[in-house]
Amino acid sequence: MKENFEEHSEELELIQRFERMLGTQETVFFDLTDFEYIIDHYTANFDYKKALVACDSAIAQYPFSTELQIDKAQLLAMAGNFEEALVLINQVAEVDPENADVQLTRGIIFTQRGEFREAIDYFKKALAFAADDRDDIYFNIGLAYQTWGKFSNAVKYFKKCIELNQENEAAMQEVLYCLELTNGLSESLPFFQEFVDKDPYSYIAWFNLGNVYNKMGVYDKAIAAYDYATIIRPDFITAYNNMANAQVFLGEYSKAIESFNAMLEHGSPTAEIYCNIGECYEKLHQWDLSRRYYQKSVDLDPDMDEAWFGIGVILDAQGKWYEAVHFFKKAVDLYDDSADYWVALAAAEYNVGHVVSALESYERAAEIRPDDKNIYLNWSIILYEQGNFEEATDIIVNAIELQPKEAELYYRACAYMLSAGKYREAYNYLENALILDFDKHKLLFEFFPELESQRALSRLIDQYRK
Repeated sequence: MKENFEEHSEELELIQRFERMLGTQETVFFDLTDFEYIIDHYTANFDYKKALVACDSAIAQYPFSTELQIDKAQLLAMAGNFEEALVLINQVAEVDPENADVQLTRGIIFTQRGEFREAIDYFKKALAFAADDRDDIYFNIGLAYQTWGKFSNAVKYFKKCIELNQENEAAMQEVLYCLELTNGLSESLPFFQEFVDKDPYSYIAWFNLGNVYNKMGVYDKAIAAYDYATIIRPDFITAYNNMANAQVFLGEYSKAIESFNAMLEHGSPTAEIYCNIGECYEKLHQWDLSRRYYQKSVDLDPDMDEAWFGIGVILDAQGKWYEAVHFFKKAVDLYDDSADYWVALAAAEYNVGHVVSALESYERAAEIRPDDKNIYLNWSIILYEQGNFEEATDIIVNAIELQPKEAELYYRACAYMLSAGKYREAYNYLENALILDFDKHKLLFEFFPELESQRALSRLIDQYRK
């Protein structure tokens, strides 16, 4: 652990030294390997502008390095400067025509340009020259086919990549994505099982098998595979995380808490882990423990909107609506585009008598998620209870325009119109509702039991009874 900390400190110091050099505009000497780390750092963080600056600085100090020229060409392609990237890589090709990275870079450029057939040709030329890193070339071929929309071909090459390097996480993610699109997950199960059969002590083989089962929704087998991975490698944090998430899917919240705690035991605490533990305790209705972990989450990261929302949910469940409003407001301030946050805030505001705020919150929720009928039903009932039948009806009619096949909306429109004395229109909406879903007419009487005594209504319903 101490060694890792020291390595991280050295890497951080390296980036800071480079940043200082940019600030002072003075030339500072770096080893070639240091420059490679700096370039990789900015590339990994999608800061292509600084990565290119680092690349140019490196080339100024090491003008004869073809590797740096290749890096720059790839960065130019990533930044969308395809023509400039192609000119540069062609210059490198004149000096070193049998360099596999030259062909690989050409392939990357043509992939970025959307010229997939040409890109794949270049990648295959790279294979002919490459002695090492062939898995990376196979991955790029798979990526080109995937972007081209040829998912079966992409699967073939992603599998070739994984055969050479099971630890290529990107290839594993992409192959699962393509298999899901092509409904090929179950057919590919033997491919991943074979890695386990060949080497039962490979933690990565068990982990990958777990990921396949997880994607298939076979969570019990996914958990078993992840468990084997953690037995072989007790500090395998990602396996604990995936296992915990699968346990949550199965409702095994106590076991999920154990898995999240294993992540804390073997790694550094994060706001996300604390938040996940808080949510598990929330599902178990252990309010005090839940709030304790949500609080730990926001203490570590005050911008963790999920944790602020979680505290609000706990307080709401305990009937502490005034307090809940505060935490729900904090959540929506941090993340304004969550319909769930706005719906929760609306309900809490209504419970404390803030009718106008509740209506405004439902309106915002409907803007974010216009296809959720429950938002309109809950929003409109507030207006109905205030005696504002017209506006309540307008909200439901607007919802029907967006969701014309939701029978419950028609039944509600019928009820509101009857309350407003608009009988002819009410019966029209009732007929549509009965055609869409006859059985749901019971909702009408459950919500408005006084309507059951209306004979005209009963006669109309009987006409559609099968």
